[in-house]
Parts: sequence; structure tokens; C-alpha cells
Amino acid sequence: MISGIVKDAHATINVEFRLQNIPDFTIEFVIDTGFTDYLCLPPEAVVLLGLPLLYELPANLANNSWVDIPVHQAVIVWNGEERLVNVLATGKRPLLGTALLDEHELVIQFTEGGLVTIDEL
Repeated sequence: MISGIVKDAHATINVEFRLQNIPDFTIEFVIDTGFTDYLCLPPEAVVLLGLPLLYELPANLANNSWVDIPVHQAVIVWNGEERLVNVLATGKRPLLGTALLDEHELVIQFTEGGLVTIDEL
């Protein structure tokens, strides 16, 4: 089971990153059920972590303009196991998408300080 809390009206969990030559560390992510990929990190964080670039993803924005979003790769620890995931370098806050929630149950006690749990099905 993965657990987190509701902070400032956002369901949050910590995700553990595993990079070469440095100790594991965690980053707090907001769960975004409208985001269908794995993770988003601000571009500055991706550069700081030195995540390898995989490709550029064309994305259509709400104003109907197109941008290319850099997609990087990272190793995280998810439910106690290493997982290779895509990390989109975009936005201002870390977001966790539904690709990580596949085959899991998400429960949110939607009140400040409420419990967030993610269990395998």
C-alpha cells in the first residue's frame, strides 16, 4: 500500500526516486486523475536530476496551440519495486498521472489532512 495525505485540497503522495551514484530520495506529487501519463516535473527539476531525454511529445493545449513536451525517463520505487517511468518536463508542480494507478485502487478522504491510499487490485 502507498499512502499520502490531502494538503491544500490536493491528494498528495511521496514518490521515491532511484538515481545512480546518489542516495534514494522522495518528491511529493499531486495526484492528477486528468493526466493519463506517469509523472510530470518542472523542467528545472528534470535538469537538476539529470534525467535522460527519450523524445519530444507533441501536445495540443487548451488554446488549440501545439507545443513539444520533453519526455524523460526515471527509475522510481513503486509499491516496493523498481519501475522505469516516463517523466514529462512541464508545469510548475510535480504531478502523478493515472498510468501509475493502472491496476490499483485510489481512495481519498477529501478533507484537509485526510488519508490517501493506493492499493494493488
